Amino acid sequence: MRIILLGPPGAGKGTQSERIVARFGIPQLSTGDMLRAAVAAGTPVGLQAKAVMESGGLVSDAIVVGIVADRIEEPDARGGFILDGFPRTVEQAKALDVMLKEKGLRLSTVIEFKVDEAALVGRIAKRAEETAARGQPVRKDDTPEVFASRLEAYRIQTAPLSAYYERAGMLETVDGMAPIGSVTESLMTILESHREGVTS
Repeated sequence: MRIILLGPPGAGKGTQSERIVARFGIPQLSTGDMLRAAVAAGTPVGLQAKAVMESGGLVSDAIVVGIVADRIEEPDARGGFILDGFPRTVEQAKALDVMLKEKGLRLSTVIEFKVDEAALVGRIAKRAEETAARGQPVRKDDTPEVFASRLEAYRIQTAPLSAYYERAGMLETVDGMAPIGSVTESLMTILESHREGVTS
C-alpha cells in the first residue's frame, strides 16, 4: 500500500497518518526526516544534499527523489509507505512516477483532505489561543500571519497536484473538516478498498 496524503497545513494529515501507520504497519515517510537521515548516514545522495544545503542552496527535485528512492528500498517500506510532504509540485509528482515505474512499483491511491480555508484559519487560531492559555509557547507556524502565508504557498505550489492525480484516476477525497474519528473512518474505508488486490 503506497499512499500520498494531500491537504493544506492544519488539515489533520499528521494525526491521520499515525492511525494509518498503526492500522497497516507501514511507515510514514517525511522528506525532512529522510533528508536529515541521508545526510547523517553519508549516502551518496545525502552527501549531495549536504553540499547544497551548506552552500545555502535549495535541494533539487532530483536529490529529493533520490532520497525517497533510497528510503523505500529499506525493509520497513517494502510493504508500502505513506508519503508526507512530498510531492509538493507537479514536477516532483512526475519525477516520483518515473522513479516508481523504474522500480516496478506504483502508487495505490492519493487522498486529499478537503477543507474550508477560512474555518481552518479559525481552527489554528483557536489552537494557538488554547496553547497560550495553558502558559505554553505558541508554535511559530500557528500564528495567523505565518499560517496564512503557508496556506498561500500550498495553494500555489501543491494544490495543482489534485488535478494531476485526478487526471491519472488516482485521487480520492475525504472531508478534512469532519470530526477526527469520522475522517479516520472515511480513510480506512478507502484504504481497505485498495488493499484487496494491490499489485506491485
